[in-house]
Parts: sequence; structure tokens; C-alpha cells
Amino acid sequence: MTGTMTAVQPKPTQAIEGALLFLRRWLAHPLRMGSIVPSSKALCSRLVKHGWPEDGMAVLELGAGTGVITRAFLDAGLAPERLVVVEVDGDMVPYLRATLPGVTVIEGDAKKLQELLPERFRGRIGSVVCGIPLLLLPLADQKLFTSAMEAVAPGRGFLQFSYCITSPLSGRKLGLKPKRHAWTPLNFPPASVWRYMPVG
Repeated sequence: MTGTMTAVQPKPTQAIEGALLFLRRWLAHPLRMGSIVPSSKALCSRLVKHGWPEDGMAVLELGAGTGVITRAFLDAGLAPERLVVVEVDGDMVPYLRATLPGVTVIEGDAKKLQELLPERFRGRIGSVVCGIPLLLLPLADQKLFTSAMEAVAPGRGFLQFSYCITSPLSGRKLGLKPKRHAWTPLNFPPASVWRYMPVG
């Protein structure tokens, strides 16, 4: 992490708009959002630390919400052209594009990553951060999401943050090896950062 760049922060009105937008979308789709509040700076810093890509590689973020994790990567010095975000909520996408200049923001279902990912990112995904609350989904959908991530970032696994004390996903059922990298009591609610690697 270079720390030499500073992301363009939302203007005060945009920040308020983002908070209200997050709340509205949570009320509309609580299972899709997972939490009633965006991730804290403490949680974001841990995701940046464990999700930092190798030189020349990009970060793929799924379920960006209002972009607080994306912005944390930018604040730490990751160039915007090395970030690609996939967000299914069409009401969130315009806000992300307006407040994250230079970042590739894609509207779509992350289960279809192979179709959605632009050619310039193929073979260049060095880290995947999954903000989709997979724990709340049926096992069949979990398998579709994890297979999609493996297809675009083979062998790299993915980071998932969770409010569970134990692993939110069944490594045995999904063919993944879980490892908890970090825990932060400063998030609301307290959260852990898990890495899931493919077995074999």
C-alpha cells in the first residue's frame, strides 16, 4: 500500500445522500444489504490490508453498497483503474459512478461475473472482496456466487466480512478452506474478515 493517493471524497450533500440511499435500499432489500449501516473505517482498513493486490493486478468488489470499501482502497493508494465494482442494485449504481470517478462500476448480478467482467480485467483480478451477505442465501446460490468468483480469479479465493463468531459459510459444502484474518469490535455490529480459498 503506497498511501500516495487520496480518493475523491463525496461532498457533504453526497455523503448524506449516500447514507439515506443506503437506508432506503436496506429497507427495500434487507437480506440483500445484510446490515443497516455501511461498513466502518476499522473494518474497511482490515479489508484493504488483507485484500491488497499484487502489482499490476486489480481488486474486484461485489456488492459495493455506497462504496465505503472501494473508497478505502483508493484512500490507501490503489489507482481507480485497478478497481472494478459489481452492484446489482440499480439505485446504487448512479451514486457509485458519481462519487468514484475512474472506478469501473458495473450494474449486474455477480453470479454472471464471466459475462459482466470487461476484457481488460480478464486475468488481472488479484483480489476479490465479497460484500454480498452469502450467509443469508440458499446453498445453491452460494455455490453459484463462489463458482463465479473462482472463474474470474482462479485459485485466489475471496474475502468475506461477517458478523458471525464462526465461519459464515460451510467450507465442506462449498469446497472451500476458511480462515479468519481479522476481527474488529469497532464495527457495528462487530465484524470478522474471512478468507475462503478453494480446496485442492
